[in-house]
Amino acid sequence: MMRLRALFTFLFLALATASLGQEITIAAAADLQSAMQEIASNFQKNTGEVVKVTYGSSGNFFQQIQNGAPFDMFFSANLDYPSKLETAGLTEPGSYYQYARGKIVLWVPNDMKVNLQSGLSALLDPDIKKIAIANPRHAPYGQAAVAAMQKDGVYAKVKDKLVFGENISQAASFVMSGSADAGIVALSLALSPAMKDKGRFAEILPDKYPPLAQACVILRSSKNKEVARRFLSFIKSAAVAQTLASYGFDVQSRVP
Repeated sequence: MMRLRALFTFLFLALATASLGQEITIAAAADLQSAMQEIASNFQKNTGEVVKVTYGSSGNFFQQIQNGAPFDMFFSANLDYPSKLETAGLTEPGSYYQYARGKIVLWVPNDMKVNLQSGLSALLDPDIKKIAIANPRHAPYGQAAVAAMQKDGVYAKVKDKLVFGENISQAASFVMSGSADAGIVALSLALSPAMKDKGRFAEILPDKYPPLAQACVILRSSKNKEVARRFLSFIKSAAVAQTLASYGFDVQSRVP
């Protein structure tokens, strides 16, 4: 009887330990919010394995990961942060993967009567008092916004109107809530269910800002590397490429 009880206890603990391993936590750039929700949901349906995602600024996540934040994977809005983690030996060898390129747009609410056909020069309209962008100190999308405004010669004229979101999602929320009159946001957010019917946008030509090439890595400190590897394989699939493309990401540079 004692042996049988001990066997049941062992099996229970083994199953509990196994179930705890079927989950990964991901730090993801805020531009991925809608796309990643769909991707993670499909992965869970296919495998039964759970993906928990925290969204934020790539630069902030980079600092947190350097300081030991317990994530299994990192999806950055640029190549630089994952490359630096790889160089520092903080990633799983061979896990670095460029999954997409992002795009930026000028977005205004439906009730803002501004001519977007003039591109970023529309920001000079006197009705636009505040312009939301992601903080360029640590957000790649904010850096792209500043570069585009500088290229079009409007940055010096509008810089006093800028309000900074902690990440691109917060910048978008500023415009949607009326805290800003216009915003330079990720195309992926402009196409998301939360925004697509609430405003108008004009895509900013990609030659006006450095490429928003984006990469992910599995972190060396991950406790669930097998699940992370399966999720990375899923990210490389044609189905995920199609999902990313539906949110405006450029997936032409992906390697299967």
